[in-house]
Amino acid sequence: MHSPENPSGDALILTHGAGSNCNAPLLVALSETFAAHGYAVLRCDLAFRQERRTGPPFPGNAERDRKSLSNAVAVFRRHFSGRVFLGGHSYGGRQATMLCAAEPDLVSGLLLLSYPLHPPRKPEQLRIQHLPNLRTPSLFVHGTRDPFGSIEEIEQALKLIPAKTGLLKVEGAGHDLGFKGKAERNELPGKIALSALEFFEDGPR
Repeated sequence: MHSPENPSGDALILTHGAGSNCNAPLLVALSETFAAHGYAVLRCDLAFRQERRTGPPFPGNAERDRKSLSNAVAVFRRHFSGRVFLGGHSYGGRQATMLCAAEPDLVSGLLLLSYPLHPPRKPEQLRIQHLPNLRTPSLFVHGTRDPFGSIEEIEQALKLIPAKTGLLKVEGAGHDLGFKGKAERNELPGKIALSALEFFEDGPR
């Protein structure tokens, strides 16, 4: 949990990808950055990671992972008066979109980091079936060299979403968004946060 010094009343829940956990450096840096802008931020592990410290999620248990996000939102609703946003990297972001497609009023917006549009080298296996039902404003952050989906493929997928969408391109970055060196740690979270603040500025309160 990251508590802001000057709270705005808004809150953000962030979760991780299939091979990671809530302590992923990008999530930590993003949480600190959003907290500096007045957001209360929770980094949370999905259900599969709470059960096992390593290894990928089991496909049959994805509903439980979505339920863990829904539970986190419910807790935040009881404690914060402002808007609640949901974000996730890769698998975590995909589960967030599926959850919100089923529950359109759950959160005020989505922050989706490296959405896994399809498995690497398998562009025919698109994960877009639920996108026409996604009515939550969604900001996508995507590397231009992400093997899980090209920028062109992401742009086509966004056309399926009836809600407001945005796309922040990270030049030269792969699925990890290039978050490795000091320069990226200093600059990328700030760029993402500022883009998100601008994108959600006119959203419902």
